[in-house]
Amino acid sequence: MFEITLEESFSAAHALRGYQGKCERVHGHNYRVRVSLQAEQLDPAGLVMDFVDVRALLRDLLEPFDHRLLNDVPPFDTLNPTAENMARHFFVGLSRRISAQGPRVRVAEVRVWETEAATAAYRE
Repeated sequence: MFEITLEESFSAAHALRGYQGKCERVHGHNYRVRVSLQAEQLDPAGLVMDFVDVRALLRDLLEPFDHRLLNDVPPFDTLNPTAENMARHFFVGLSRRISAQGPRVRVAEVRVWETEAATAAYRE
């Protein structure tokens, strides 16, 4: 199994609903998002997927959230904007974009950093 990993970042604010503590108030993070893709076979050029293409897909996925209040942006206008929910949302969104290009490559994991020391990951 081959695997590639790529990271992007974005800045956003959020407020956690149903949370008892200071994070229930609006506050911001410089989020880091790491995606790992897997393939059993490489393409004819010897790649799982071109990093340029992965970066473009990931940037397109993250762009609606950059410098926004996540609580105002679907799906987080109704779904609590936790790092766990973001990791799953980005996993599903990237999986749809990747699968549209064929079945050879799959998303293995999406990990979201809220801080340097706090991460959440989603994988299926």
